[in-house]
Amino acid sequence: MTDLDVQTLRDAYDNQLRPEIPDPVPAGVTVERDGPLVRISGLDSGGFITYRDLGGLTGDALDELIARQVRLCGERGESAEWKLNEHDEPADLADRLRAAGFVPEDRETVVVGPVAPLAAALPVVPEGVRLREVTAREDLERIAAMEEEVWQADRSHLVWGLATEIDADSNSITVVVAEAGGTVVSAGWVRFPANTGFATLWGGSTLPQWRRRGIYRALVNYRARLAEQRGRTLMQVDCSEDSRPILERLGLVPVTTTTPYVYTP
Repeated sequence: MTDLDVQTLRDAYDNQLRPEIPDPVPAGVTVERDGPLVRISGLDSGGFITYRDLGGLTGDALDELIARQVRLCGERGESAEWKLNEHDEPADLADRLRAAGFVPEDRETVVVGPVAPLAAALPVVPEGVRLREVTAREDLERIAAMEEEVWQADRSHLVWGLATEIDADSNSITVVVAEAGGTVVSAGWVRFPANTGFATLWGGSTLPQWRRRGIYRALVNYRARLAEQRGRTLMQVDCSEDSRPILERLGLVPVTTTTPYVYTP
């Protein structure tokens, strides 16, 4: 990929996917605006702060915007995740977030690439594993249980979060499980953001004993075919260092990084 190609893909990501606002907004979810920021509550275990850019805010004006989010967290007793991209301006934004009490979590790489080659790849599902689209709460609970085993942390928010999205518009998200002998060994979902050419991939956690068998790749290819059926031409993933090499081999290109900065009152 040339620098121009990377810049073109990053521009598409910025212009089409940011800010990340659910459409339609699920029941029980609130979307609030504060200047350039959009704060979303009720979709996850805490609030989520997203934006296209900060409109040139710097210095004291930016500090006050950040401070308002901190005060709101305290008033509501709710944590908030500020999604910071590497190319966001101003350059000292991360320092200002840390000074206000936001704590950085693990950085991920944003990769973007064309859907067509992924959708055209021959499906290779490991022997004894089947992929299945699910919507039932029982299946969402099985996904959460699998993720809790992988991450050793509470993942119950996935159940009601995914359920509310499916209830709001089942055409905006598809959840896929990989099962072996009745056990969910991996799962991922694909979202179809309205009025964009993108499909975005999420999840992909796999039980340790089932890794390195091609399950993650099979889930990616499966969701790419769903995206092509919807007329989507680009795919985007916020990926860990574990999945990044796989996605790059499949043709997706790193365009920036993203780090969640979390404030907990």
